[in-house]
Amino acid sequence: MNKTLLVLKNEIITIVSRPSFWLATLGIPLVGALIFGVVGWINRDTGTAAAVGQIFTDPQETRPEGYVDLSGVISEMPETVPPGTFIPFPDEAAARTALANGEISAFYIVPDDYIQSGQVTYIRPDFNPLAGDGDQSSIFLWVLQVNLVGGDILFSNLVNGPLDLQDISLAPPGTEGPDENNPLAYWTPYAVTLVFYMLIMGSASLLLSNISKEKENRIVEILLTSVNPRQLLTGKIIGLGLVGLLQTILWVSVGTVLLNRSSQTFQLVSAINLPASFVIWGLVFFVLGYAAYASLMAGLGALAPNLREASQVTFVIMLPLIIPLFFSSSVFMNDPNGPIATGLSLFPLSAPVAMMARLSAGGVPWWHPPLAAVLLALTAVLIVRLVANMFRAQTLLSGQAIKVKTYFQALFGRA
Repeated sequence: MNKTLLVLKNEIITIVSRPSFWLATLGIPLVGALIFGVVGWINRDTGTAAAVGQIFTDPQETRPEGYVDLSGVISEMPETVPPGTFIPFPDEAAARTALANGEISAFYIVPDDYIQSGQVTYIRPDFNPLAGDGDQSSIFLWVLQVNLVGGDILFSNLVNGPLDLQDISLAPPGTEGPDENNPLAYWTPYAVTLVFYMLIMGSASLLLSNISKEKENRIVEILLTSVNPRQLLTGKIIGLGLVGLLQTILWVSVGTVLLNRSSQTFQLVSAINLPASFVIWGLVFFVLGYAAYASLMAGLGALAPNLREASQVTFVIMLPLIIPLFFSSSVFMNDPNGPIATGLSLFPLSAPVAMMARLSAGGVPWWHPPLAAVLLALTAVLIVRLVANMFRAQTLLSGQAIKVKTYFQALFGRA
């Protein structure tokens, strides 16, 4: 036990003495806090907000557009359309003359068979495919629609769909999903997925790099004269795990505080309001996920003669943790309680990332996180036991090339 503590202490001191560790541990939360601070300052200062708004908006006023109604559909302009927005012309020649003189920016031609064909021609002097918000075509089409229904604006609006759509969910309380009124909430699952992937991947890869370098430098031969392989494995996993746990506590806590202040900072309808249990579950899934993947990486480091040889197997090991990243935009953001998201969050090897993404989106049934944690814990215990059998002096001192097939054969005791 004393030898395990010595290995643990050495790993912690080695990592925390590196400036790069503190740069990543403190730098990322500081950058996030700085961004929130700058945005909050801009939103509070109306003068600055107006100046920034002018940078990203078109300073030119929208010029009027003309139209030639050969169908006779347009009999009046709706009162909601500002006067002078559209100028009528008797024919195309008159409209082209006004366009050439700069009186209008563009004009529409409504053909005499518009009711049968539904086609409208839009003519402008330049080709600008990025000017989707610069023209007023949507307003003009709405004018046509109002006139087609006899000038009834309310009925015209109802043609496009209900004015007040009330969504009644039959799901149990607490499973409503993300807040659609908060645009920042749409990207929160993606950010959480990426952060937890980085935390687990970084900590587990650090263990692989550590063991591989010690094998290359032949330091492991000296260590094995003082400690047995299992003491070495236990000390390294726990030591690097504690360092990774420090990062997780800091990143998740700062991220939770910043997201809970999102309504004030970004002037949103509502904040994201991640519950305090989010931090607790974050620690649980990091510890269990790290235990599983760090053990897999340790076994890889024990078999591979160097870090370069181990790289070809690393992707295969981390693949279950990478898969949720590909579904973060299409599944966890849009359907966090769908079958794909639920399956990935309950599958042990993808649960550390997938379950945290679902929890950030909200609406997860209360029994899903405990179930995923239990399955992940059982898987982690099994993996630790399998890797412990691989972590022996004969394996650590060998220098044979490694392949994916060889690794999994050794993991299950068939090599």
